[in-house]
Amino acid sequence: MATSRQHQIHEQRLHKMVKTMPFYVEEFIDDKLDHRSPSTLLNYLHDYKLFFEWLIAEGIVDCREIKDIPLSALETLRLESAQSFFKYIQRREIPVGKTETKKPEKVSINRKISALRSLFHYLTAQTENEDGEPYFYRNVMQKVEIHKVKETLGARANKISAKILHDDDDLLLVEYIKQQYIHEMPENSRQRTYFLRDQERDVSILSLFLGSGIRVNELVNLRIKDLDFRENLIHVVRKGGKKDTVAVVPGAMEDLKGYMRIRNERYHADDDDNGFVFLAKRQGKGEPLSVRAVQLLVKKYTKAFTKNKSLAPHKLRHTYATKLMEETNDIHLLMRQLGHTSTTTAALYSNPEQEKAKQAARLLDNRRSKNTD
Repeated sequence: MATSRQHQIHEQRLHKMVKTMPFYVEEFIDDKLDHRSPSTLLNYLHDYKLFFEWLIAEGIVDCREIKDIPLSALETLRLESAQSFFKYIQRREIPVGKTETKKPEKVSINRKISALRSLFHYLTAQTENEDGEPYFYRNVMQKVEIHKVKETLGARANKISAKILHDDDDLLLVEYIKQQYIHEMPENSRQRTYFLRDQERDVSILSLFLGSGIRVNELVNLRIKDLDFRENLIHVVRKGGKKDTVAVVPGAMEDLKGYMRIRNERYHADDDDNGFVFLAKRQGKGEPLSVRAVQLLVKKYTKAFTKNKSLAPHKLRHTYATKLMEETNDIHLLMRQLGHTSTTTAALYSNPEQEKAKQAARLLDNRRSKNTD
């Protein structure tokens, strides 16, 4: 299985964080590490930390450290207490800005239920004590209901459509960074200096998202050996560590060439085949650009371009997918380009029924207009 840099980072964090957990959580993580991604397991640990901290804060367990929470606390946990925990996380306010908060999404609550279900299932069905029996039998989490998000395919497609670039805005965004963005910064400012250093890199990042539909994690893990300029292809590591090859719009590859011409000099790098493509300059040398850094630069440029709202890298992926479906109407090509295995997921980018409904509404409105003349 191919391992991305992000997975390596998450695995390091996983090993560090698991040391703060009870022994049975350490055993669970060790058992699952070869079959589930370190990113998924790290998210599990964050959910368990929240759960254990709540048990301590509510006085349900009589200990001060998470590591000291005994198995018996999980074995005897009452359904009422388990439900109270999920009510707590469902009703808490999550900061989304300096002054704004929001309630957690239902899918986020469901993920936490699933994470705890996995742990409790392991402890009640997959472990074995000295007597050859599971650690305990009573699985209270199995009684906690997951309320699925009820949403039609059309509603999900409309959500995506509302948060992407439309018409030719994907092309105009790239041109905006090439030609106009610099004029919005003060002369001789540090901001302007950094932009001039990073302009080719940032243009190629936005252009590659919009010209290939790859994920942000796939982008930051690109290495020089993964670029095929002759065939306009890139080699990426998908979710689950699967290697894949993605066709790229030739114009995006040209923008990438422009960046590669200045990469070594600008970021003090070399042409090592294993070197990461996208770099940041830190303490005078080039280091791999992080996922967070890419997210922030995409947010910065899209907000400046639209003048009111920022977009995440995933929305640029959605933009590419929608444009590809508009041009080809080939759902299997779309699945291949995005690395999807389900036609249902890919169908979110094609919504012919909604377009028919819009056309019908326009025709009905024409009738209304004629009767009022």
